[in-house]
Amino acid sequence: MEAQMSPNSTHWMSFAVGIAHRAPRTGRRVGVALVSEPDELICSAFEGEVRGESWHRTLRTRIKELGISRAHSAYLTINTLAADQSFELSDLLKEVRIGRVYVGLPDPALTSYLDDDPVIARGRVHRFPDDLQREILEQNRDLYAASEQSIDCNPHYSAHRISDAVSTGLRSSGFVLSRSDVNANRGRTALASLLSQRYGIEHTEADRAVNDALSEAFDAKYGSYDYAFDARTADAGWVDDFRSVYRKSSARRLSTSDILNVGVGAGREAVVLFSDCPKITFVDIAERGLANISGLIPSARTVVSSAEDLSALPERSFDLYVSLRTYNSSFFDTSAAVSEAHRVLKPGAAIIVSVANGFLYPQRGSVVPGLIIPGTDFVDLYRGMDTAKLIGEELDRAGFKDIRMFPTRTEIYLSAVTP
Repeated sequence: MEAQMSPNSTHWMSFAVGIAHRAPRTGRRVGVALVSEPDELICSAFEGEVRGESWHRTLRTRIKELGISRAHSAYLTINTLAADQSFELSDLLKEVRIGRVYVGLPDPALTSYLDDDPVIARGRVHRFPDDLQREILEQNRDLYAASEQSIDCNPHYSAHRISDAVSTGLRSSGFVLSRSDVNANRGRTALASLLSQRYGIEHTEADRAVNDALSEAFDAKYGSYDYAFDARTADAGWVDDFRSVYRKSSARRLSTSDILNVGVGAGREAVVLFSDCPKITFVDIAERGLANISGLIPSARTVVSSAEDLSALPERSFDLYVSLRTYNSSFFDTSAAVSEAHRVLKPGAAIIVSVANGFLYPQRGSVVPGLIIPGTDFVDLYRGMDTAKLIGEELDRAGFKDIRMFPTRTEIYLSAVTP
């Protein structure tokens, strides 16, 4: 999605965030900018700029005064809901023909997917980057803190943050990085480069330290994962969903396929899905999860490795590659993992990847849809679909064919085949 952005889109996103800073501190702080084809500002507005008026009403007045009927792009910090629960962006798009739309965050009152949501309905809506999303959250701290779209609803996920665990692991090895350092350099390669520069060590040493810290962090969070906190406990049909996706992706029986399951975690989902599959290999960066699966499926082969480096496995050796809820990690190098998946699969083999798309609210038995914005407690309703689209683009770049997406209640599946 980033590749489709105009060269100055980041400038105008920052401009919209800056405009929002001028809004009154009480209530929503929202900024919007309309930009012309020559990349010039047409007009802008912010919530409360005119006393008691929304950003949309203020902008609409300016549009009428200027006689504007079209714009190259629009930059809106929050996809706000009006008092009647309609999307103000939808009204804007009816009034002005806009080529590209960039949105920062969903309205904090938006706790489920709505059919008339322009971010979901339009194919040309792009997102602000994480750093600006975090700034918008800070602008509207009280507003979002009161939202139900918070990871605080789930004790397991709120208490076990990978970024905190990675910082702790690196510190125990003598490398002190703040949480902001880790959030700004998510991913094994980025963190290793930061360590190498800051501490003057070889990249191989830095990479080993980061790998060890990530292994410990994922081991602690998922090695003995309790499914009492998993959103799939509220979705009894998730196993049928997976099997349906598989049947649409491959003509082989699952039990006769040579399967590679990457990112097995504690192994609980693998037991449900693959117990009757005699030819299966499990890969994970965390050893505790692999030890669990070895006890549960003794015939399975286990390999300690990251998804980004499957060099221990020969090329063109598997009929099916499965990785559930691994690719949505913000510490994950999707491009490298997809490239390795393509290498180890046989011609005509299938890949199935899923993105988690919700967190269980245990006290209510309901699901808070979306994924966490890194470095925050806010669950972004749109982030799951955004992540799935980016994975689909990587699958396409790696040479996979017949790429399809299957959204479900708690999971977004992607499937594809090798040529």
